[in-house]
Amino acid sequence: QVQLVESGGGLVQAGGSLRLSCVASGIIFRMNTMGWYRQAPGKQRELVASITSGGSTNYADSVKGRFTISRGNAKGTVYLQMNSLKAEDTAVYYCYIVRNGQNYWGRGTQVTVSS
Repeated sequence: QVQLVESGGGLVQAGGSLRLSCVASGIIFRMNTMGWYRQAPGKQRELVASITSGGSTNYADSVKGRFTISRGNAKGTVYLQMNSLKAEDTAVYYCYIVRNGQNYWGRGTQVTVSS
């Protein structure tokens, strides 16, 4: 059983910053890929960023240069630093971890950017 809990969402003005955190518990390992998806109202869930055990990162084009994903020292911890936020970044952000080829998801944290 794997559980993920996100935190750090909230309301911020355009141009501001937020830092999302995610902690996974259960049978997980440092080699698990982790990342973030987001889903805006009326839109499909989209990948925002991911990070492998080796530290390789991948970003959606829309967030490159503004968002940074990183792992914490504790296994199963991942962060998303979001700078220069835009109104179009408004969404529910979901943390995920890949284990044995299956994605496990958190419940999400709301990020609202006011213009």
